[in-house]
This record gives sequence, structure tokens and C-alpha cells, in this order.
Amino acid sequence: MEFLSTSLLELITQTSTNLPPDVRKAMSWAIGAETPGTQSHQALTIMGANIDMAHEDEGAICQDTGMPTFIVHTPVGVNQLTIAAAIRQAVAEATRRGKLRPNSVDSLTGANSGNNLGVETPVIHFEQWEEDEIEVKLLLKGGGCENKNIQYSLPCELDHLGKAGRDLAGVKKCLLHAVWQAQGQGCAPGAIGACIGSDRAHGYMLAKMQLFRTLDDVNPVPELARLEAEVLEEANRLGIGAMGFGGGVSLIGCKVTAANRLPASFFVSVAYDCWAFRRLGVRLEAKSGAITRWLYRDPSRPVEKMVAETALPLTGREIVLEPPLTAGQMRALKVGDVVLIRGEVFTGRDAVHAHLMNNPPPVNLEGAVLYHCGPVMLKEGDEWFVKAAGPTTSIREEPYQAEILRRYGVKAVVGKGGMGKKTSEGLKECGAVYLHAIGGAAQFYARTVKKVLGVHLMEFGIPEAMWHLLVEDFLAVVTMDAHGNSLHAEVEEATGAKLAEARI
Repeated sequence: MEFLSTSLLELITQTSTNLPPDVRKAMSWAIGAETPGTQSHQALTIMGANIDMAHEDEGAICQDTGMPTFIVHTPVGVNQLTIAAAIRQAVAEATRRGKLRPNSVDSLTGANSGNNLGVETPVIHFEQWEEDEIEVKLLLKGGGCENKNIQYSLPCELDHLGKAGRDLAGVKKCLLHAVWQAQGQGCAPGAIGACIGSDRAHGYMLAKMQLFRTLDDVNPVPELARLEAEVLEEANRLGIGAMGFGGGVSLIGCKVTAANRLPASFFVSVAYDCWAFRRLGVRLEAKSGAITRWLYRDPSRPVEKMVAETALPLTGREIVLEPPLTAGQMRALKVGDVVLIRGEVFTGRDAVHAHLMNNPPPVNLEGAVLYHCGPVMLKEGDEWFVKAAGPTTSIREEPYQAEILRRYGVKAVVGKGGMGKKTSEGLKECGAVYLHAIGGAAQFYARTVKKVLGVHLMEFGIPEAMWHLLVEDFLAVVTMDAHGNSLHAEVEEATGAKLAEARI
């Protein structure tokens, strides 16, 4: 199969950098439906600009390119071992080119393989069929939304919704609860795939497979078609909004299937995907591996821009922050303020935070900005360049953040999805703030990085290392201030009340 690896590399590249038309259509609707002038509308506009930038630069839409999941259908007699080897070769090459972030980590040692290859990575599912061509579908689903997957065992009690029984009304409660519990941590507006029934393991698999449906299709099962439409409508009345900022658009798709189950078990499995819904597929000629046609998109049709201008227009009311920062400057900020960071920032994710609990930082963090980010980086000669650099989900750092604020003098934490009570208390005590960047907007933020000044703790791997960056006009919103106020807590409480009002 002389063209197989080339075809698969093109599939990976297009999936990572070019959203399919059905997702673009849904995001265009979301931008148009949200109230102009709100933070949710601003976030959606940045998302639209980021989609355009990713296509223009052939760069990763989101820096978290997820766990590559391939669904492969082959004619009888085709050697699946050859296809699996070609997939692994293409994944490694895509990683080398910066189309995928090195995401494969040994669960025992914590070592990053550096090429997205490892035990059970990438994920490949093979099935035979009676058609003459090979079909390969690919889903890139990042860790932030993967962490918001959820499974229910009915009957159960749900926050704000009460008892969910073993019927479609109970299932509907579960699906609305799944959207509510994700808030902004899964990069809303999201999409959900769900499975009613099956067992615990296969139910999750079937739920994820629903994400291979187009967002604008109609379920052939009337009861499920009604359920999908009702959940989509009611979820968008909860008020979660883009990135959990509060607003009218929280969900862009709901896809549900049902599978037979054991009498004793009634599971509802939900796969939550983010707005950066990266899913494409190809048909391949069985002998050569050449692409015969694309699924989900028509490459001959010009890609329409999402927004008129890729540069976000500023209001002039933005507050400029130039590190090192002081407690006085941070206490002058309040929830809702929009800031522009100009100067030096340091990235730090899970490994860095755990390290700092037992070791001094490799740099002076007094007055610093700490960015929850695992960028896509490429090295040219002796110099590093940022290829994608959006925020990661901050709540994972909740066990560490307040103590790091106290010990090292960090004055601004940047991430997405917000943080909890411990961090809020730490911000108040130390005179620091939490700044919310727009999740998934990896190209938008990469363009604010003017130079990579250095890197520390590289032994943790590229995503988990501490990168020293020089940024200009890095836009973020204060969502947790130094006075104990939290937009995330407010929205969660308000949307919980609306969830309780839902008539099911």
C-alpha cells in the first residue's frame, strides 16, 4: 500500500487543523445566537477566529490533540496488521511535524514517549465489512472534555433533579445533569454522545461512537430523535454559556443510541466533547491506500471563514498587566475585568505543580503569571517555537494551587474552567487573581507569544515542562478575584437552580 501512510498523515493533519462543516455550522449558529457584548459572545468570537487561524496556518485547533482514536473498516482479506503499522507511523510523523502534541504517557513511570506511541496508544478499532474500500475515521478528543465524561447507574439521585428512574425521563435527567456538571471545564459549548444500556465498558464505547454522527443528522429511532431535540433545547436554557461564563448557548449537539442490557443493570454513559469537535474520515483504495473520498467534508468546496476579522477588536477598557505583579494591583481587579498580559509568563501543569510541592521552583515566581498550559512546541536549530498554546483545565491543580501562591508569590493564575474553594481562599489571602483564557483557542494564544525565553523541567516532557514565554496582549478575563468572588461559583449556583426547574 504505497500511499497508505501519506493518506493517514493527511487525515490526521486535517482532523487536527480543520473543523468539519457540520461543526463549523453549529459554531456559526452559536456565535449568532449569543447576546452581543457579553463575555460568552466574546469567547465564541475568539473560538471562531481560532478556527480560521488554525485552517490558515495548518496548526492544531487546540493544543490538546487528545487520544487519537481510529475506527477502521476493512474488506475481507485486507491485512489489518499493515494498516495498524501505517497508522502508528503516521501518528509519529504527525507528532514530529507539530500536528499532534506528544500525549502518550506511561501510566507507571510518568514518562512521555514523545511520539504519541505506547501501550494501547493510539487507540485502533478494526471491523470487517463487505465493501471494497477501506474506511478510516478519526476522533481527536482532548483530556479536558474526556475528564467530563460521566456514567450513571439508574435508578439514582441527581443534584437539583432528584430521582432518575429506569425510563426515558430518567435518562433525560442524566443527560441534562451531564451537561450541567461539565460547566466550562469541558470547553462549552460542547456536544454529547450517549448510550442507554449495555455494560459499563461497552456503553462508554458506544457513547463515544455517537460522536461520529454529524451534528445535523436526525436519529432514525423516533423516541431517541425526540430525546436528542429536547435535551439540546433544554440544555441551552440552563445558562452555562461559552466556557461557563453564563449565556444562552451551552450545547451544540446531542446524539443518543440504545443497546440491550442485563436485567440488573441500567447504565447511561455520556461522552462529552468540546466545541473543538475534531472528527474526520476517509475512504481508501484497498490495494494502494490512496484516498478516494473524504467523509464529513468536501475538499473541493472552499472553507468559509467563521468571523470577519481574526484579530479581536478591543474596547479600550482592557487592563494591561505587566509582570512582575503586586498584591495591590491584583486587589484592584474585580470579576469581569478583561486584561491584556504583556511580559513574561511561565507555564505549569500537573507535573510542575506536584514538583513545586516538594521542591523549590527553577525560577523566581514572585509576582509571576503562572499559565496552566501544555503547548505544542517545535525546535528549529537551537530555538523553540510555540505552535499551539491554549489553556488546560485548572481544577486538576486545586490540591496544589493555594499552597503554591503562599510559598512562591505567584500573583496571577491563568487557565480555564475555574477553580475551587481552596484556591479562592488562597487568592484572597495572597492578593492574587485567577484569569480565564478561552479553552481550545490554541492558535489565538500562540500568536500572542513573541519569544520562547527558556524551558525548565524538560524531564517531564514537552506538555508538562515549565516554559518561559514572552507574550504581548494575551487576553483573559478575571473570573476569581482577590476578594473571594468567583464567577464559576455564581454560574454553577444559578444554573443548578435552573436545572431544578426543568420539567421532565
